[in-house]
Amino acid sequence: MSNVKPNLMPLLKELGLTQMQLSEKSGVPQGSISRFDKNTRHEANHLFAISEALGVPIEKLFIREQEE
Repeated sequence: MSNVKPNLMPLLKELGLTQMQLSEKSGVPQGSISRFDKNTRHEANHLFAISEALGVPIEKLFIREQEE
């Protein structure tokens, strides 16, 4: 069994982008981006806009943790 967790903030750090820059590129409000890693529900249109702006597949916005 595995858990899926959001991975946006580490990804932004890796790409050298700020939340504000991503907001400008994606059209997603900065507040929504700020809450991304804390939320368990995500709007589909935000997922597509963010992945497109970052040039990564949606799957990369999340990490899968294996449960022991």
